[in-house]
Order: sequence, then structure tokens, then C-alpha cells
Amino acid sequence: MRSVQRAIEIMSLLSEERPVVSIRDIVEATGLAKTTVIRLVQTLEQNGLLWAAPNGYLPGPGLWRWAHLARSSWELPPETRKFMRDLGARRRETVNLYMLRDIYRVCVAQQESPQPLRHVVHVGDELPLWAGASSKALLRDAPDALLRRVALSSPYGEGHVKRLREWIDEAAHQGWAVSHGEREDGLSAVAVPVIGRSGTVVAALSLSGPTVRFPDGLVRELADDLRKVAGEMSERGFDHPLSPTH
Repeated sequence: MRSVQRAIEIMSLLSEERPVVSIRDIVEATGLAKTTVIRLVQTLEQNGLLWAAPNGYLPGPGLWRWAHLARSSWELPPETRKFMRDLGARRRETVNLYMLRDIYRVCVAQQESPQPLRHVVHVGDELPLWAGASSKALLRDAPDALLRRVALSSPYGEGHVKRLREWIDEAAHQGWAVSHGEREDGLSAVAVPVIGRSGTVVAALSLSGPTVRFPDGLVRELADDLRKVAGEMSERGFDHPLSPTH
């Protein structure tokens, strides 16, 4: 298990900002002995997960197969992606679809706003549940034990449970949630739940962007549009590996 963890740590050093890593980079980042790093890198290279280049090691061709499998398993159906594209085109704000995973919400799909000033996260990013419109929609059916854990992960401590419950109840009553600067100053969002076949919340669909573009008079209009799209998703049956049924 230790070797597997070390191999994962090495692979995790690769990113868009650093697409190539050297043996020296790995040693400095992991603190492992050079001989250990060389042995692990050779194993990864033999399995196609790393590829030797003149200036270091880059992601190997073996990752293509895994990437294809991951895409086919996790990518949303074409009609769902079209709903999001159309919504983004109408509202010109970033559309996100979040799902619950432990004490986080995971972005599983996104349609970026076409405007220069916009809110963007990466698909796969995990964001906290202790604030934000999407969190209020996602936590509608959450048990008290989960809310307590979410509160403990927040800057406010266990006492935040009461506020979370108030937010959740309000969102459930009106059918949508809104947030202004709760997690990041100057950022606003409106979100609605996506309901699964069992009648429980399986995802949250949101529009987000700079607070200056989310005046109170527009929020209700955005919420109505979101509810219509979320309803269409629910009618067609929303399915995803993170859904509770999996």
C-alpha cells in the first residue's frame, strides 16, 4: 500500500502548470530517497503511466485508456449537457452541476459564462458544503450527523448547524437557494435541486457570477429558469456514478 501511495503522489505532481517533472523535482516534493524515486518512476514508465522526455517525465500514453473509460463513465448524457449549454447561452452566467460527496460538493459538469468576468471552477473540484447556494439545495435531505460534520469543517464550528438548517429549510420552502459572498466576496449564485427517481435530491444546478450581476429583482427570474431546466433533467431520469443509487 505504501508503494501505491507513493506512486500516486508522484503522478499527482503533474498538472497543467507543471506537465513535466524531473527526478530532482520528485525527490524534493516527496522527500523520498533518489533510489526509491527512480524505482517507482521506472515502474510507472513500464506501465505506460509516465513517459521519458529530454527534460523529465510527462504523462504516459497508458493514461489515455483510463481517461477514455473515465469519460464514458462520468460524462453526462448529451441532452443534459445541451440543457446546460442552452441555459448558459440564455443567462450568460456560468452553469454548474454539483453532487454530494461526503462533506463536499463535487462539480460534475460546467458551462462557462461567455463574459470576461465570470465564475469558473474545474470539473472534479471539491468545494465545501458549509456555504453557497448549491450546498443549501444539496443538503435538503441531509441527516443531522452530516450537518454537524459539515459545520465542524467550516470556519464557524459546530454552532453553524443552526444556520445551515435555517438555510436548508428556507431553500426547501421556496424551491431554490441564493447566496451572496458567503464563501467568496463578490460572488453570488442561485441554485435548485435536481430530483432523482426516488424523490430525493441527487444534484444541484446553479448559475453563478459576480454579485453585481445578481440583483434581487433578477434572482427570482434566474431561479424560475433553473427550476424549469432541473425539472427537465429529473423527468428524463438523472443518472451519474455519484448518485446515491450507485
